[in-house]
Amino acid sequence: MKRHRLSTRIWHWLNLVCVVVLFMSGLNISNAHRYLYWGKWGFAPEDAWLAVPRFPGWMTIPDYYSLAQARDWHVLMAWPFALLLLFMWIAMLANRHFWRDLRTRRSEWHPSAIGRDIRAHLRLDFDHGEGKYNFLQKLAYGLVLGAFLPMMVLTGIGISPGMEPAFGWAIDLVGGRQSMRSLHFIFAWAIFGFLVVHVLLVLLSGPVRQMRDMITGGRDEA
Repeated sequence: MKRHRLSTRIWHWLNLVCVVVLFMSGLNISNAHRYLYWGKWGFAPEDAWLAVPRFPGWMTIPDYYSLAQARDWHVLMAWPFALLLLFMWIAMLANRHFWRDLRTRRSEWHPSAIGRDIRAHLRLDFDHGEGKYNFLQKLAYGLVLGAFLPMMVLTGIGISPGMEPAFGWAIDLVGGRQSMRSLHFIFAWAIFGFLVVHVLLVLLSGPVRQMRDMITGGRDEA
């Protein structure tokens, strides 16, 4: 059995493209109104809980301010992003990747075990643990696959024009459309933070091998 199954590798690289385009086009959309609110309504800067900085062109798609084109890019990648996430969950459940490699055990949640895991990471020892991934890796991947990415899909649908009749229950659940927009922003930056840490840890743990394994699948585990 390969270290990374074909389904995982396909999802990893296609999802990366979707996330980058969604994030950069989202920054352009953010430039249209840089204030975030809680509740159903919000427009005045004094009512905002956060004033977002204006992002420069080199960080956005397109590289100049255009709300219409940024929305086109965003929608273009939003549906593949959502469908790929659905594909990944079906694949993980079907091939037992989630149950075998990402499921945490009760013993791993003990404070002493978590402390050992943190100390091992600080020593740049990422291969400790009984399975393919250690506890912190399982926790990070679980949060991304089970919370951050699904919430990006749900909140993205919730703030899309014309979707309120079908997803009004979700909008009401979080307190209103502006709350949905704020959560979309928060989860977007949570994914960005994960991506930065993920890339940093890959660089620290052997980038050539890690990249090769995510392209070819790596050597058999047996």
